[in-house]
Amino acid sequence: MCGRYAASRRPEDLAGIFGVELGVPSERAEPGPRGREPEETLEPDYNVAPTKEVYAVLDRPLKDADSPRPVRQLRRLKWGLVPSWAKTPEGGARMINARAETVHEKPAYRRAFAARRCILPADGYYEWVTGAQERDLEVEGRKKRPRKQPYFVLPADGSVFAMAGLYEFWRDRTLPDDHPRAWWVTCSVITTEAEQTPLAVAPAEGPRSLAEIHPRMPLMLTPDRWDAWLDPSHTDPDDLRGLLAPPPAGLMRAYPVSTAVSNVRNNGPELLKELEAPEEGTLF
Repeated sequence: MCGRYAASRRPEDLAGIFGVELGVPSERAEPGPRGREPEETLEPDYNVAPTKEVYAVLDRPLKDADSPRPVRQLRRLKWGLVPSWAKTPEGGARMINARAETVHEKPAYRRAFAARRCILPADGYYEWVTGAQERDLEVEGRKKRPRKQPYFVLPADGSVFAMAGLYEFWRDRTLPDDHPRAWWVTCSVITTEAEQTPLAVAPAEGPRSLAEIHPRMPLMLTPDRWDAWLDPSHTDPDDLRGLLAPPPAGLMRAYPVSTAVSNVRNNGPELLKELEAPEEGTLF
């Protein structure tokens, strides 16, 4: 599961990390091929939630360009995939995740999986653990709202968390062709089974593996898979499924953070501050 994450890196930094050629907004950015202007900069977001605009790295040929060569771009997409065949965009907020085990066959994702793959750069993601007493009440069928302790999960070496993603185009037929919102470009994060092996750095008190936090996690792509994942000429689903293998074990760390992150209105670097102990009691 990935329902909230942090993304604070500047577009210039992302360009250097991923070798981006086009779409990097900055005061010094020059217009791209055929006069394309760089997109406006997104502010650092420490509480990215579904339906927000996020940065995505993708390889795609430029429209009306002389060469069909795919160009690596940094684009702003809306998180929550809307399939091209959808009659309305309302379901996008529910399609924030695509399961790695079935992404090649689900109608909402299979066309994007074959042709429109992207990387969603993050600092890390948040996941919540339900308190022991509240979980017991849930099992007993009581209605008390469970208290949950959030954890922040990130690469132990501080590198970018490159989440495997898909993107899709949707045409709003209620708007004219020249309307700036006639086309929606949306995305989804691919998830996989959470690692059961020990964390590279575990909290002093709490879970010892990602699976103890939540049974699912975003699929992190290591740098050796970036080019193959982004290459739009790779369209065979069977070959692509080989890129969905989980990353090597022992790359991640997790630590408890303030329950303030549970409110999407809260946003700032303080949300990433590591706590000495969980604020809410957990199963551990």
